[in-house]
Amino acid sequence: MQTCSAQKIFFAAFILCVLLPFHNPVAAGNSNLYAFTNTAPRVRVDSGMLEGAQSQSMFSFKGIPYAAAPVGQWRWRAPQPVTAWQGIYSAKNIGSACIQDPKLSTTPALYPGPISEDCLFLNVWTPSLQASSKLPVMVWIHGGGLVIGSSAVAGYHGAPLATRGTVLVSLNYRLGPLGFFSHPALDAESLDSTKNFGLLDQIEALKWVQKNISAFGGDPNNVTVFGESAGAESVLALYASPLARGLFHKGIAQSPYGIPGHTLAKARTVGIAIASATGLDGAQASASQLRAIPASELGRLKGAELSLTSGFIIGDRVLPNAILSTFQAKQQAALPLIIGSNSDEATVATEFGVNPAKLIENLGKSKVFVKALYPKVSNDKELGRQVIRDALFTAFARRISYLHSQKAPTWRYYFNYTQEKLRGKQIGVPHGGEIIYVFDSANMCACLSAPFTPSDKRMSKNLADSWATFARSGSPQTQQLPVWPKDSVANDRLMEFTQAPIVRKNFMQPRLNSLIIGLKAAD
Repeated sequence: MQTCSAQKIFFAAFILCVLLPFHNPVAAGNSNLYAFTNTAPRVRVDSGMLEGAQSQSMFSFKGIPYAAAPVGQWRWRAPQPVTAWQGIYSAKNIGSACIQDPKLSTTPALYPGPISEDCLFLNVWTPSLQASSKLPVMVWIHGGGLVIGSSAVAGYHGAPLATRGTVLVSLNYRLGPLGFFSHPALDAESLDSTKNFGLLDQIEALKWVQKNISAFGGDPNNVTVFGESAGAESVLALYASPLARGLFHKGIAQSPYGIPGHTLAKARTVGIAIASATGLDGAQASASQLRAIPASELGRLKGAELSLTSGFIIGDRVLPNAILSTFQAKQQAALPLIIGSNSDEATVATEFGVNPAKLIENLGKSKVFVKALYPKVSNDKELGRQVIRDALFTAFARRISYLHSQKAPTWRYYFNYTQEKLRGKQIGVPHGGEIIYVFDSANMCACLSAPFTPSDKRMSKNLADSWATFARSGSPQTQQLPVWPKDSVANDRLMEFTQAPIVRKNFMQPRLNSLIIGLKAAD
């Protein structure tokens, strides 16, 4: 009883700290949907003709508008159809990133590209333009706490995954207060009470895929959504959203986090505060006044009271219930899922100013119970890092895996492979550190602090092959991996990706069981 109380105190403290030219719809089987002019491939989609680029056997089409620009009267509204264009639309450059604070993406590896409120674009890489190819489709949703990021980030180059016989799609979606927002004036004019506009954008992109992907050689009946961090949360939200049913068939959630969403009341409070911070009369601001705020000003807002960072808004038509509640009620889509996390996820917390050692210090008397879960950790800084990793990521991934395994095949992983030239300099795999391996894109970007070795390349091949195999067949098993069993409560199994990938039984079970008790107490 005493331990349970201490756990409740610990998790209350933990959560407080961490939270601080032609309109011609594409028809499947039509082999006359593409053409080549001076080696530039052309594809007709429902809005008109696109001209992309070709590099050897790979075709790319970038910056394709999947919805109208969400500007002016369309700000804070559901995405609208693209107006059909005349002539040829050049699809050779990735479109603008959605509004965000550019100072939050300061490293070249995270550079989102040009920023604009006109940002609802997607990109396609494909090895075939024959509708009869029916290749599996992989749709990437970027992370960034729902406030930063874009499909232009260097590591997200889609060609290497597409060479594995897939069609790779990446997309932008509205972020921050333009993507997730509530205000009395908007509520009064809305008949559908949408708050999660960014999530609705993702759903609209999936609808575009259903209508158009056969023109790129893809199979609209075999679509896998995958993403990291907020992108992984988005994958789980799509499983939970009634509006996404039938739009995809499998999912991969890389490092989703156990941060609760925001209530409607909280979202409205933040929306009113944003109106006031931009010089308007708070709750009395009109919808037209709100839509007249310069988008760049909304992107530069700072302060916890002006942000819904990392969490969706719970209770609108897009996400009627919280992700965890939906999975607990077994109301999520019953589709195959891969879910997992990395060995040093705490890097994301430290980037947001959380001091791991201070976190442990703030536990007070509860510290002794937490330390008992980590007997080999000798200092508070490392203890804090591991607690953040496990409470926010490892335990949450296991919890969702256990719940989902009751409805559909579920595989769980733990990515613990450190780049060879960084061993001894880097403790574990940081948040997002697996992405370069998933995309097998180390040679496509200048985003590494040290070059890949043959060992690193093997790991990248193994992981990318597994993800592509899952997209194709619904199972991540490849010849290079040991037999990867499904995960469940009764058969706790996890693939640890390390120098020699290995299946773990009851991975961190005593520790994670204790953390799950604490997490349940904090729900």
